[in-house]
This record gives sequence, structure tokens and C-alpha cells, in this order.
Amino acid sequence: MRSTPTPAAPRRGRRSGLTATGLVAALALTATACDGSAQDKASEQADAAASQAAELDDGKIKIPTDIADKLKEHGVDVDKWIDGGWQDWDKDKWLSEAKDFVNPVIEGLWKPDRMQSAKEANKTITTQDAAADQGVSDPEPAPVEATAEKTPYHDNAAPVGKVFFDSPDGPAVCSGTVVKDVNHPGRSNLVWTAGHCVHAGGNGGWYRNITFVPSYNDLGKSQAQLGNATTSEVAPYGNWWADWVSTSNEWIQGGSETGGAGAAYDYAVLHVKPEQGAKSLEETVGAALDVDFSAPSATDVATMGAWGYPAAPPYNGLQMFKCLDRPGRFSLSPTLPAMYRIGCTMTGGSSGGGWFRVENGETKLVSNTSIGPENNTWLAGPQLGTGAEAVYQNMSRTYGGR
Repeated sequence: MRSTPTPAAPRRGRRSGLTATGLVAALALTATACDGSAQDKASEQADAAASQAAELDDGKIKIPTDIADKLKEHGVDVDKWIDGGWQDWDKDKWLSEAKDFVNPVIEGLWKPDRMQSAKEANKTITTQDAAADQGVSDPEPAPVEATAEKTPYHDNAAPVGKVFFDSPDGPAVCSGTVVKDVNHPGRSNLVWTAGHCVHAGGNGGWYRNITFVPSYNDLGKSQAQLGNATTSEVAPYGNWWADWVSTSNEWIQGGSETGGAGAAYDYAVLHVKPEQGAKSLEETVGAALDVDFSAPSATDVATMGAWGYPAAPPYNGLQMFKCLDRPGRFSLSPTLPAMYRIGCTMTGGSSGGGWFRVENGETKLVSNTSIGPENNTWLAGPQLGTGAEAVYQNMSRTYGGR
């Protein structure tokens, strides 16, 4: 996503008392260390029958037949795809329909230096968009300064990670969250993120080489410390490639570079497979969160917390941050569902990161970062109702357990 350099509307202050301790503690309790070391996981063999991994055949990379057939249908040169053909973003070859998603694994593509080169994917709301709220929105919240998550991340926020992908402008990055798979308990391979982190919306198509890295840079090392970083330092639980992705039809049809009419439906679910290894994502990281599809009213929730890896200045995308605030309502149009809004100074790169709330002592994902103003004082995320649940359930039933 690209920022629109239009200043945000004048801010009206609103501060709220935070019940941060409970939220942070509950999240930490769900985050346990995974079984085995990163080296042990790297040595496990992938379940080739269930993945979209590019296979080696007599030393030559071979794309699985079902994916190859889909590429051929759209006039894509299959033999050239793995060797860089995916970089062809010709409008006629940029697959856009929901059924057209393809993402074969290119092993070794996401190396530490390439991950660090990825640019933020951020949506910025313009004043013209914000003026369309017709009085539905609550007063703009006061900024809440993002605070760094404690390290190691796998002990404090294990479900959180980074989503990497390639766009026509080069490598890009968002944030994501490991969520539970209700139809495959304890063995989830599902990741929640934003729709704009997987699909360009109405004027584009599916992004490519979409990969999730849980607990990225687990120890929160600085750029200098990561100068010669090994893969295990930046990706302690490996790279997890999306073998299928679903987002809302509203985002695919109405999403734009500033959110557009699709912003209220800006969510996505990834089904992932390890680049190396055989265990599920949930078993590997030792944690996953339930998704709350009840779409609670903002007035009924005392505190929401947003987690992510902000990458635009003053951040650099290497460390995990969080914001906690009492949510308010934000609406782009009276014909669209209201979104949640909290004060937060996180910038682009935090897009797609989960929003959590504590319900009966359990931390649940209730939204994800979607849009914010040019001056980075707040974030807004979609309510997750029946439409979001349908996307999730379809993913779980069709691809979960593979």
C-alpha cells in the first residue's frame, strides 16, 4: 500500500484509562516456547503432498501440476516462474480473481537481507475520505505512544510475526497473527492479516511470494547487530509460505491505495506450510489465538491492543511494538460498517497486525490494523462479523488439516 501525502484532519483529544496489565499478561500466558530447536525444525522433511512447494526433479525445479495448470491458463510461462518470471507484473498476467491465487514456494528467496529490504505496506486515509464519516465517527483519539514488546518475543507475544510479499514495487512487509483453527484444534496453520497485505484491491491482483515469519527477530536486535544475521536469528521458527489465501470480495473489488470502500472489509486469512519441516504452525510456535467474530460495539470494550512491526520512520521494522487504548468508532460512510479506532503511533508495516481484547480472562483477536492518518496518530481496523467468519470457516474447512 502507498501513503497519500494528505494531512489528517485536526485532532480532537480523547484519553482513556487503560487496563493494560491484564491484556499483556493474558497474551503472554498464551505464548509458550515451541518444542525443539530451530535447527531441529530445519532438519524435518516437508509434507510434499500437502504443500505448494516447488519440487526438485533431476536437479530442476518443478512446479506442482495443479499450480502449473493454473499459471498456463493465464498465459504465464511456467518454466520461467521460479527463475524470476513471477516478477512480470503485466496487467494481463496479474492474477486478481479469488480463485486465481497461486504462491509456489521458492526456497531460499526470503533471506535475512531481503527481509530487511522489504518496505512497509501502509494505508493512509485522506482528509477527503475522513470527511465522509457523516458524523458516525467518535472524536479522534489522542495519540498513544507505541511501546516495544519484551524480548524474547516467543515468550511474550508468540502468535505475532511478519508477513512478507512481493509487489510490483518490490519486497514489502506487513504483520500477522497465528490464529486457532476450530476444525483442527492444536494443529492450526492459519494466519490472520489485512486484505491489503495479500491483494492490491480493485486496480490490481494477488501479491506474490507471500510468507509468514513468526517471532521475527526474536531477541529484538538492532540493525547493526543484524548486520551478518543468520536465518535462525531473524526467523527462529522458519519461513511459512501461504499455499492458500482468502480475503473479502469487498476488498478485492473495492480496495484502493487509500483503503477505499474495501477498508471496512480489509482482512485476510492465510493457510501456510513450512518451507522446511512437517509440524503445524501452532505446534511449532506453541501458541495461537481464538478469533472473536461477535463484532462487539466499541462502547462495550474497555481496551483493545494492537501489535505489529512498524517499518516506516521513525521505526525500521526490526522490532515488535504495541499500543493499548479504549476503542472508538470510525466510519468512512454511513453505508459501510463502522471500524474500530484507537490512538497509536505505529506506522506502515504494522498493517495486518492483530488487535486483541481480553474476554473472560482469554485473549482473542478482534480486528487487525488497516488504515491510519498521514501523521500516524491513530489506527483503524475492521469489525470482524459474519463475513469475516465465512472467510475463516471456508479456509479452515477447505484447507485446514492439510
